Amino acid sequence: MLKEQAGLIKKINIAVDVAALFAAFWLGYQIRSNYGGLYDIHHYAWLLLVIVPLWLFLLNYFGMYSSLRGSTFSRLFAILFKVHLIGGVIVSSSIYLVEPKGFSRGFFAIFIILSFFLIGTEQLLVRSFLRFIRLQGYNFRNILLVGTGQSAERIIDLIELHKSWGLRIAGIIQPGSGPLKEEVKGHAILGTLDDILDICKTIQIDEVIFSITREECRFDIEHYILLLAELGITARTALNTFYRLRSRTELSMFHNELPMMTFKPAGFTEEQLFLKRCIDIAGGMVGLILLLLLTPFIAFAIRQESPGPIFFGQTRVGENGRRFTCWKFRSMHLDAEERKRELLHLNEMGGAIFKIRDDPRVTRVGKFLRKTSLDELPQFWNVLRGEMSLVGTRPPTPDEVEKYENWQRRRISIKPGLTGLWQVSGRNSINDFNEVVRLDLKYIDSWSLSLDFKLLLKTLKVVFLREGAH
Repeated sequence: MLKEQAGLIKKINIAVDVAALFAAFWLGYQIRSNYGGLYDIHHYAWLLLVIVPLWLFLLNYFGMYSSLRGSTFSRLFAILFKVHLIGGVIVSSSIYLVEPKGFSRGFFAIFIILSFFLIGTEQLLVRSFLRFIRLQGYNFRNILLVGTGQSAERIIDLIELHKSWGLRIAGIIQPGSGPLKEEVKGHAILGTLDDILDICKTIQIDEVIFSITREECRFDIEHYILLLAELGITARTALNTFYRLRSRTELSMFHNELPMMTFKPAGFTEEQLFLKRCIDIAGGMVGLILLLLLTPFIAFAIRQESPGPIFFGQTRVGENGRRFTCWKFRSMHLDAEERKRELLHLNEMGGAIFKIRDDPRVTRVGKFLRKTSLDELPQFWNVLRGEMSLVGTRPPTPDEVEKYENWQRRRISIKPGLTGLWQVSGRNSINDFNEVVRLDLKYIDSWSLSLDFKLLLKTLKVVFLREGAH
């Protein structure tokens, strides 16, 4: 597991372990109290001040949190045995010193057994769940590997040996000169370093790993790292090469086996993504309830004016090039997509975006839906599915992305959103796509939880006052 992913899961794992300790303590007291002879549970609560930090220290010291993906049942059992043996001795000594006659040995013994069982069960479930969702093809990171030598082969072997890590080799880049090879360990070579930007634009790439030998290191790595950062793509390099470190870097480990240097463009940390996703799920559920309540009335109005489907699904581009179907209430006539070619000369936006005022393809009901932003209610379904976020950048169409300059592609390095900085900054008064991108990049670079809440509140104001909507 890569370091930044492991950091978030480790924190969640620790929180669940603490909950398991409290549960074991409470259950142990309930079981032992059936036989009488105990004080109120609050009399023993001081012991948690010793148990919780001690258990967490021992769990971390013996490697419980070092790698969730590669641990085996026997290793998990051995760690838990050592933690409870050492922890039990230390806590028993503390009890003897503080309360030699007033503490129930039976209560503490039951707690040790329950703690072993609950933490062991919880850890097995966490590992099994993470392994299952990745083996099902969810939450994968698409890796473009630069290198064809032994170092690259080692990374391929590690990824294929541990499919539950959630990493997938999307292709290989040949760094050296000479005839282009066909494949490395069954993975196709997609091109040379000259093709790397085009490849990243064509297929879904989340990270690029430079894993090259000394013989292959005959190019300026930093040059390509900067180009990838411009696209919003994270770059990593195995520490078996020589280069000048002028960029902002981060040392990380590849499953605790291969040291890497990460060159990451400004963006969200895993903790921020977790918080953002929690907000998205909560907001998405509220939005879905609103959608279910209003759909019968909106559907009736749409059908009265224009026969056809109620919902309109369009392919949009999400995080790092992932395509998804973005849903809206249909606000245009059925031939809207075909008529778009006839209206391209009326485009009021400069750059890779199409928008015209008083679009003749929009129905009367559609104009009302757009002014009130009710047409976008179905996108709460996209938010719940994880394809969009409540706040983010505007989701572009594939043909728009094809026209992007390199620096503009960083706006699709995060999930698109229902609303964003551009939408609350007078979207219809901005007719330069470069300004739209600058606002999106400003959002990416300055994200905070308070900023999302601020933008959501501004969005409500824009919607209710109908500011900037036509």
